[in-house]
Amino acid sequence: MSSHDHSNAPGRRPTHPHAAPATKHARSSTLDRKSSGRPKAPPSHHIHYFQDIPGSVPGTLHLKHDGPTDITLIDYSPTECERIDLLTPAELVPYLDSESVSWVDLQGLGNEPTLQAIGQIFQLHPLVLEDVVNVPQRPKVEEYDGQLLIVTRMVMLNARSGSTSFSSEQISFILGDHYLLSIQEEAEYDCFSPVRDRITTAKGNIRKMGADYLMYTLIDAIIDGFFPVLEEYGEQLELLEDEVVANPSRQTLERIHRMKRELLSLRRAIWPQRDAINVLIRDESDLISHDVRIYLRDCYDHTVQVLDMVETYREVASSLMDIYLSSVSNKMNEIMKVLTVISSIFIPLTFIAGVYGMNFEHMPELKTRLGYFVCLAVMLAVASVQLTLFWRKGWFANYSTIVKPKE
Repeated sequence: MSSHDHSNAPGRRPTHPHAAPATKHARSSTLDRKSSGRPKAPPSHHIHYFQDIPGSVPGTLHLKHDGPTDITLIDYSPTECERIDLLTPAELVPYLDSESVSWVDLQGLGNEPTLQAIGQIFQLHPLVLEDVVNVPQRPKVEEYDGQLLIVTRMVMLNARSGSTSFSSEQISFILGDHYLLSIQEEAEYDCFSPVRDRITTAKGNIRKMGADYLMYTLIDAIIDGFFPVLEEYGEQLELLEDEVVANPSRQTLERIHRMKRELLSLRRAIWPQRDAINVLIRDESDLISHDVRIYLRDCYDHTVQVLDMVETYREVASSLMDIYLSSVSNKMNEIMKVLTVISSIFIPLTFIAGVYGMNFEHMPELKTRLGYFVCLAVMLAVASVQLTLFWRKGWFANYSTIVKPKE
């Protein structure tokens, strides 16, 4: 693919002053290859946004941990497409002036020299690099000279037996005239596999459109990734509804509380993304075409739908807490009813036994030959009469039609 000399005009990819010859490596057999030597970070359930240290210099980078930063380049045009795994950021320089669309994907935020070199090659503002590296940041959109910064959050299900949880990571996009730079917080997974497949197989219009359309497809994939997570939470809520009525326990209360917190974290992840997508639609940026803004409206609708589902599930989880308290109270009432029936039966029996247990000398019944058996018969008759009365009043009836779910 040929290179041409261009000036660093606003909106065009910047050229590096010390261009190095590109070294092309063999194409990978899959576009989803991730770093196998990188230790897997624990799942993040609750989002606490990054806060600068008071008095720190603007643009200071705070890396959470050391590790590799993989660089993948997918350069395509309507007729050609190539995918290259790069060893150094300098290998990107020959692609900065081409008219084709270049998708530079950085996976992992552990190598500060690599990140600084990327900032120099793409002439990123220090505050842009700070927002990208110092994670997590609140999803937002900021426009700089010839570039557009979009910060988003991606969520994916965390497969663990007996529980439901999700992992969350920050995905940052830097949109230029003919390039898109995506920076992923972690290198283990993402939801961009369908987009990579569409580029390599030339499905749809993605290879006929510009970098702004590529940005839209990636954001749309992130938003669509919320639906499988919410579907799993919906199924868990249905199971909790049956459990909280049929057999509430301490573990049930803990699961309800954990689900409420995780749904709150999902809300914090999707709510600002709705505002960020709205900014992309409303603001008149030269980097986003009118056609792409129309596609972004559909993405905005999906975001609103996700937010509605999150709010609905949060209301259901809150109502489950009330149902749990009511179920526990009803269970306690059932126990008290049983104890009351037992006490009511034994009160007259205790009275009869107490009367004839008194040590008076002159008690005619004590001398009766069949007095013991007559006393037992009277006590049995009294208990039978009481049980019959209680049964007719419905004390032993169970009006619950809820079937306990099978284990």
